[in-house]
Amino acid sequence: MPHFTKRYRLVVLLGLVSILALVLVGRWLNATKRGGQGPAEPFRIAGNLYYVGATDVAAFLITGPEGHIVLDGGYPSTAPMIIASIAKLGFSIKDVKVLLNSEPHPDHAGGLGVLQRASGAELWASEASAHSLASGGDDPDLILPLRVLVRIGVVGYPAMRVDHRFKDGDTIRLGPLALTAHITGGHTRGCTSWSFSVRDGKRVLNVVSACDLGRLSTSQYPEQKADLEHSFKVLRGLPVDIWVTCHARWWGRYRKFLASAAAKDAVEPFIDPEGYRAYIDAAEAELRSGRLH
Repeated sequence: MPHFTKRYRLVVLLGLVSILALVLVGRWLNATKRGGQGPAEPFRIAGNLYYVGATDVAAFLITGPEGHIVLDGGYPSTAPMIIASIAKLGFSIKDVKVLLNSEPHPDHAGGLGVLQRASGAELWASEASAHSLASGGDDPDLILPLRVLVRIGVVGYPAMRVDHRFKDGDTIRLGPLALTAHITGGHTRGCTSWSFSVRDGKRVLNVVSACDLGRLSTSQYPEQKADLEHSFKVLRGLPVDIWVTCHARWWGRYRKFLASAAAKDAVEPFIDPEGYRAYIDAAEAELRSGRLH
């Protein structure tokens, strides 16, 4: 009877672990496909900078006379929303010449391949991110079960062509458009923040698209803490009037959109250096506390 009880407990334990694994894999599969994202109204943030992302997974359009730049592509299923949003603003996906990326997880990179095929644009990525993009989401820092699932094609996204690799501090130019890459690792090794300026009427505004600064329980590496400390320092040193990041809720997309529609100066609600500093402060506090996402 004691032997039977021990075996019974083992069977029950294995059953519970299997159920938990199935739930986690199911959630990951759902996330790699769509993540609950829906269409959002596209809008101008300031000057030639527009929001063209989904309800939370962000994407941005920077327009120019010699072609346009799109930053981030959402999930594969988000890409058609991005294309529709670009058209709704009066632009064409065919005029997008450059695709940029913040980090190579499915919710921000999965749709880049779709956008690349629709536009013919060239994709730029950091060296570390380029590997993941070109392999459909493979990342040496992923926990082994997830990495195996990516490699056998159960999770991840379609592999895409990476046309150019940039280094920290490089500036990507398209006519008068110029965006500077800042490798701000920690969330992933090649996580990239972008700084650039936009002209809005007579004023020139500094914009920073800050990379995700949270550590994941599913992806860690030895230099992660040091990378984050460096990233905090880099981001604090950038001049900023307007800031955004890869998840719209973090920088208040909807709140600022509503305030903009009602404001005398439609750009003013997006000028938020205090929110930018609070974003970095919160990430630094999470690192100190040991919190993982």
